[in-house]
Amino acid sequence: MKKIIFTFLVLLLFQNTIAQNESDKIELTDLLKIKTVGNINLSPDGSKLAFTVKSIETDEKSVLDYKFKTQIYMASTTGEGTPIQLTNSKEGASNPVWSPEGKQLVFTRTVDEKSQLFLLSLSGGEAKQLTKFKYGASNPKWSPDGNKLLFSAAISLSEMMKDSTLNPNYSVPTWSLEKPGFDKNEHLIPNKSKGNPDGSMAEIRAYLNQNAIDKKAIVLDKLNFQNESNISSDMNFNHYFEINVTKESSPAMITKGFYNFSSADYTPDGKQIIFSGDVDTSENQDRSLESEIFISDTDGSNFKMILGEKGKQYTNAKISPKGKWIAFLVGKVSYVSIPTLEVMPFNGTSKDIISIPYDRNKNNFVWSQNEAYLYFTSQANGGTIINRLDIKTKKITPLTKTDSGISSFDIVNSVLAYSKSQVSNPSELYLANAEAKNEKKISNYNDWVLSKKLSFPEKKSFVNDLGLTVEYWVMKPTNFKEGTKYPVLLEMHGGPAAMWGPGEESMWHEFQYFCSKGYGIVYANPRGSGGYGLDFLQGNINDWGKGPASDVLTALDKTVDLSWADSSKLMITGGSYAGYLTAWIISHDKRFKVACAQRGVYDLTTFFGEGNAWRLVPNYFGGYPWEPKVKETLTRESPFTYVENITTPFIIFHGANDRRTGFVQGEMMYRSLKVLGRPVEYVVHPGATHEITRAGDNRQRMDQMLRTYEFFERWISEK
Repeated sequence: MKKIIFTFLVLLLFQNTIAQNESDKIELTDLLKIKTVGNINLSPDGSKLAFTVKSIETDEKSVLDYKFKTQIYMASTTGEGTPIQLTNSKEGASNPVWSPEGKQLVFTRTVDEKSQLFLLSLSGGEAKQLTKFKYGASNPKWSPDGNKLLFSAAISLSEMMKDSTLNPNYSVPTWSLEKPGFDKNEHLIPNKSKGNPDGSMAEIRAYLNQNAIDKKAIVLDKLNFQNESNISSDMNFNHYFEINVTKESSPAMITKGFYNFSSADYTPDGKQIIFSGDVDTSENQDRSLESEIFISDTDGSNFKMILGEKGKQYTNAKISPKGKWIAFLVGKVSYVSIPTLEVMPFNGTSKDIISIPYDRNKNNFVWSQNEAYLYFTSQANGGTIINRLDIKTKKITPLTKTDSGISSFDIVNSVLAYSKSQVSNPSELYLANAEAKNEKKISNYNDWVLSKKLSFPEKKSFVNDLGLTVEYWVMKPTNFKEGTKYPVLLEMHGGPAAMWGPGEESMWHEFQYFCSKGYGIVYANPRGSGGYGLDFLQGNINDWGKGPASDVLTALDKTVDLSWADSSKLMITGGSYAGYLTAWIISHDKRFKVACAQRGVYDLTTFFGEGNAWRLVPNYFGGYPWEPKVKETLTRESPFTYVENITTPFIIFHGANDRRTGFVQGEMMYRSLKVLGRPVEYVVHPGATHEITRAGDNRQRMDQMLRTYEFFERWISEK
């Protein structure tokens, strides 16, 4: 009897262990649990920090749908206590910025589909709406005395032509809008005639203009006529405005004209404003790719360029706290390149510029309070790291590791605050000292992963035929057992200049989900990826297919050589450029049991016309589709050229409103394979843009991942 009871207890324990092992794996719906920390901003004295947390909540209109919600939190930099939620409005809140005295926060919130500024006092009370600007208000910056705020707003050409405050003389651009037959933009001069289709030419034009206003026609004269989700005939200009915080006032326009400005901030003495933008008076804004750095008085007067050059982009201007230095980036226009970090005395000239060698992209400049150091992030070898430039020695020191990803950070005095993504946790808030030592995690938004069994990647590398070291990572199935064979999924990144690694936040759930389903995963950074320097970045110029395919397939081959990989059950997937690479590979290689391409590019000539990322064609292939040599290259490099060779079962995804890569090519690829009688399925997500898997409708995000898994299982599961 004792033996029977003992056996029963062992069986019960075994069953409970199995149940626990099943329940602690990452599930599809765990995607909805992920919270993301961002927008980190330390108070001026470094004692407090404000930040945002983006979460996913059930839509009150439908239990099957889920929406993103972002709210503002505050924490003490002592590391004691738990962060406090400061906002809870259903509209959410973002971009918190401390006032100079550290007693108030300005932030943005959407009101009637426009971003507006709100002011929150830490002494209590509800947030006060500061702006009700009809053009919206974004990117707030405090004046040093705390009395004023600088913000940006996007204004369309049609609005500029009607607004007497922004354009008192109803002037027109000095550069051509390229409307055929109108050399001096005279078509923009208001037509006071009454519309009549049978009337005079002025009346006919008034009638046609009304049709366009009523959305009965879209008339395109601009070069960049696609945005992320649609086509548009209008042109937008980003301008900066100032508002008084201490008393009610209307926003005052600081920048002027038919130009774009990408950033702005006050000088430390509060007497001037420094801008990055493009003020080309001769070339259409769609064709002018340069960017310059300007300075003006706070009312916009005495506006002048301090850095600029034909064929170059000057961006990311950041003045040091005491006004001694200005740091910025300078790079080539419209070319696959890495901008150079440069530092110049604020009152100096181009002759005083100091170039800082660092063969990685640089972002998010933050000066130390004593102006001795410049902190910034960069992609490097699979992670996004914080670096510190010593202004005196010109030496750059990486402060964090490449096995994690830093998405936002700030530093004041000896306090460094940052959000970090790593395999063990998709996003949390951390504190450290100025050297990124003595790290302390001060949030627990994703501690639910502690009860989950995760798969951790192993980093490997090889040298390719160009002599470049290619890094790749291998993830075993979550419940891996020695002696068992497992299917292997080759995952590939887009860009093509993107970079993946253990710190890639956007792929955290997908990698863990497929590992939980019993798949091994291999992902690589082939030639052309970012994070490895200029030579590596340019390694795929005129070679989008064969070379990068060789790199990812070599990583796969080396993974298949491992004893646990089942070479008869190989899968492949990728999105955007990697959708291209998926189609390229299965049109040249028969090893895969099944394939999935998402929002891909399949015919480069078609992509040139229908994608708003069309400049990738001249950048990577040196010209345009009508040029014989370029056309030959584009044909050679297009997966669609080899569509007859595709026999692998293939599922293709595309967003119905994806204008970055366009969607006609997806339909071309699907129809061609259908005519050829190949096993192909095409899934269109209505309303989705190119960002569907990162920031799209959450039900559609889950649908795409689950539908991919279901399609894979049709072909690799035991029948």
